[in-house]
Amino acid sequence: MIPLSLDEVRSLCPGTIDPAAGAGEITGFQIDSRRIEPGDLFVAIGRGADFAGEARDNGAIATLVSNDPFGALAALASAVRARSHALVVGITGSTGKTSTKDILAALCRPHARTVAAAGGHNNEIGLPLTLARIEPETEIVIAEMGMRGLGQIAELCAIARPDIGVITSIGPVHLELLGTVERVAQAKAEVVLALPAGGTAVIPTAAPELDPFVRRGDLEIVRFGPGGDIELERFEPPVLAARVDGHRVEIEVPFTARYQAANTLAALAAYRALGLPLDRVGVGALEIVLSRWRGEELDLPGGVLLINDCYNANPVSMRAALDHLAERAGSRRKVAVLGDMAELGPAAPELHRDVGRAVADAGVHLLVAIGPLACGYLDARIPATRWTPSIQEAVVGLQELLAPGDVVLVKGSRSMGLEAVGDALAGVGVA
Repeated sequence: MIPLSLDEVRSLCPGTIDPAAGAGEITGFQIDSRRIEPGDLFVAIGRGADFAGEARDNGAIATLVSNDPFGALAALASAVRARSHALVVGITGSTGKTSTKDILAALCRPHARTVAAAGGHNNEIGLPLTLARIEPETEIVIAEMGMRGLGQIAELCAIARPDIGVITSIGPVHLELLGTVERVAQAKAEVVLALPAGGTAVIPTAAPELDPFVRRGDLEIVRFGPGGDIELERFEPPVLAARVDGHRVEIEVPFTARYQAANTLAALAAYRALGLPLDRVGVGALEIVLSRWRGEELDLPGGVLLINDCYNANPVSMRAALDHLAERAGSRRKVAVLGDMAELGPAAPELHRDVGRAVADAGVHLLVAIGPLACGYLDARIPATRWTPSIQEAVVGLQELLAPGDVVLVKGSRSMGLEAVGDALAGVGVA
C-alpha cells in the first residue's frame, strides 16, 4: 500500500489508536486479525475490538477502534486513492460483475501493474480493502461495486473515484428495496454519473433502461453486445472472436458458458478504454481464472459433470445458467439443483414460476428445488421433480437421484449456501 503516517491516520479516523512500540508508517490495513502482515493497521469492526490483542501479536503496527469503522475504512482508502496515479475501473451490474473483473484483470496484468478486487469484494468493506493494495507503482485498479439500494454505488465511487465505469447488465435484482428494473438501472448508473469529464462508460446494448442515465456529452460511451462497438463474432470454446471498434480480436478462453463470453466483451471494452494493446490481448486471456462457484466445472465419478454456479442467482442469471446446462449437456441427462432467488420482493413467486418454465424449456430431466420459494420452479413438463425446504434434506439421498453421465447444475442465491450441495456432490459422485 502507498504508506500513510500514523498522524495521518489519527486525523482521518477519529477513535482509539494503539500503536506498537516504535511504530512507523502503515503499509496496509486489515479487518481480520488472522490476515495481519507486518506494517498493517488493524481496523476493528463489530466485535473486532476483542481481537485487537491478537492483531498486535500477529505484527500489526497499530490497532484502530472507531465509533464509525466503515467511515474509517472509507477515509483510509480515499487517502490511498488520492496518492495514486493509477487508472481505476469500477465494475457493477446485475450479473457478471465478479467474472468480468476476473477476466479484465487477467487481460491487463501482462501489460500493466494491476490490482483487482479479491473474490467478490464489492461493498463498504471489500472496496477499501481492494484500494489498500495500491502500491506506488500500481498502474490499474479494478474495483467491483455492489449495491442493494440507491446511493450505495455513489458512495463507493466517492471512495474509488473511477476513471472508467462498467455496467455488465441490468435485470430484476434487489427488487425488494428498489421495486422496479428501472430503479435498478438508476442505481447501477451511479457509476456513470461519478465519472470525471473525459472518462469512459462501458454499457450493454441490451439495457435500454440505462439510456436516461447515460446522456453525458463529456464522456465516451462504449456499448458491448449485438450491434455495439464491441460485438461477439464467434464463440466456439476455447476460441472467442470479437469485433472491437472494427478490429478483429481472437483469444482462447478457459470457459464454455456463453454468458461468460458476454462478460468477456465487457472486459474487452474496458481493456480498450485503458489504452492497452489489442494485438496482445491474447497473452492475458490464457491466464483467466474465474472466482469460485462461478460456473466451475468438475468431472465426478461415473462420468457425471458438475456445473457449480452456486455463488448467487437472479432470474437473468438463472436463465443463462439453464441455457448453458442445455448446451453443455447435449443429449446427456440434465439435472438442475436450484435454490431460492432472494431479494425479489412481492414479485418473487411469479419470478420463480418464470424460472420454472425456463427449466422445462431447457429440457431438464430432473429438478431438485430447495427452499420455500423454490416450489415455484415445479412445472408439470419436467419429467422428474423433488422439492425440499432445506439443503440438509436435499443432500440426503442426492447420490441416489444421479445416474452415470448426468450433467448437474447447482445454482441459487448466496443466502442459500448451496456450496454445501456442490461439496456433497464432489465428495460423493456416482458409484
